[in-house]
Amino acid sequence: MKTQDIMATLQAKYPGENEYLQAVQEVLESIEDVYNQHPEFERAKIVERMVEPDRIFTFRVTWVDDKGEVQTNTGYRVQFNSAIGPYKGGLRFHRAVTPSMLKFLGFEQTFKNALTTLPMGGAKGGSDFDPKGRTDEEIMRFCQAFMLELWQCIGPDQDIPAGDVGVGGREIGYMYGMYKKLAREYNTGVLTGKGATWGGSILRPEATGFGALYFTENLLHHAGKDIKGCKVAVSGFGNVAWGACIKALELGAKVVAISGPDGVCEIPGGIDKEMIDYMLVMRASNRDRVEDMATRFPGKAVFTPGKKAWSIPCDIALPCAFQNELAEADARELKENGCWCCCEVSNMGCQPGAIHFFQNNGILFAPGKAVNAGGVATSGLEMTQNAEHISWDAKEVDERLHFIMKSIHEQCVKFGTQPDGTVDYVKGANIAGFMKVAQAMLEQGTI
Repeated sequence: MKTQDIMATLQAKYPGENEYLQAVQEVLESIEDVYNQHPEFERAKIVERMVEPDRIFTFRVTWVDDKGEVQTNTGYRVQFNSAIGPYKGGLRFHRAVTPSMLKFLGFEQTFKNALTTLPMGGAKGGSDFDPKGRTDEEIMRFCQAFMLELWQCIGPDQDIPAGDVGVGGREIGYMYGMYKKLAREYNTGVLTGKGATWGGSILRPEATGFGALYFTENLLHHAGKDIKGCKVAVSGFGNVAWGACIKALELGAKVVAISGPDGVCEIPGGIDKEMIDYMLVMRASNRDRVEDMATRFPGKAVFTPGKKAWSIPCDIALPCAFQNELAEADARELKENGCWCCCEVSNMGCQPGAIHFFQNNGILFAPGKAVNAGGVATSGLEMTQNAEHISWDAKEVDERLHFIMKSIHEQCVKFGTQPDGTVDYVKGANIAGFMKVAQAMLEQGTI
């Protein structure tokens, strides 16, 4: 396999799908040497098959807003790879959603799910519907219309969607209610991220952020460091950032910044529980403004418009918001501000230039497919509970999440340790996920 040849083919076939092409190139560059040691993979054209999704559903979503006006959006579901289990991945409602974005996310999800040790394939979906400024009733009608088109393509042993950007417990509830009405069965295993009283797992809302901090803790211990007392900068204030802040505080770290599209809130004394709780209020408001934190807590938070979290001095950077949110210039600013570790919590949150800068300047770095896998891992645990018709308590879920994140870290170290003893976490995560999926594809034949 030659990465440049495969990329040239994909670029000609999918011009303009930049996120997807970026994700594929990163993985192929990481696995090229290992792949070429397995001629059986080359004969079966594993990579050529793996970079293409199994199928993509595209559909019109028509709904009526509160003014009685008909609205039309586009919905998608990308079922990328089911070699190790049923398709599993979130739904994203955001005006920037495109097929390229969802293909990149589905491709990443395939490897992330493989790392969790659970039998789950990769998928992603969503719509260009923008929930910002919409009422609960409008969001309900959109979710029902979306599920009307999707319901026959999903199922507990076929494809299990979950939440993502713009899709939380409220949206999952509306979609599941419609699924139940259409399918005429109470099958809680068809969606994850559900309410705790009707099939949801305890700790699922916090799981992505919790898992990210467990991975970060393992990474630091491996490097001979401790998270206690570290200053942490976080981008975003949605569920992922919220969970990360909760666990960072519990582990003894000090969250000194959170950011949003409008700017950054510096929190010199460190975020506290009351401020963390207020992050949920900010998310539910659909205002998308981090300035609200400074307005609510004027003595604790200082808002600066137009700045990112990376402008605040910190030890650890946690990008938790969106893909490609951290550029090379941001990486340089972080280093100048004393940062020595960046764990990518959002999917592909760092641009390639930023990743290379971190790796070339001695800054510990780990990719999202490893760091943020705790969310989908806990979704997998939710699926298990649904299949057994039981509910575990928080202690059991947390213990299993701890074990999974430790296992992911161990896989990264196994496949990413370099001759000088350092760990290339990008390479380690990509190779570990790839080998599991590739072997399954090889054993199942050419299909």
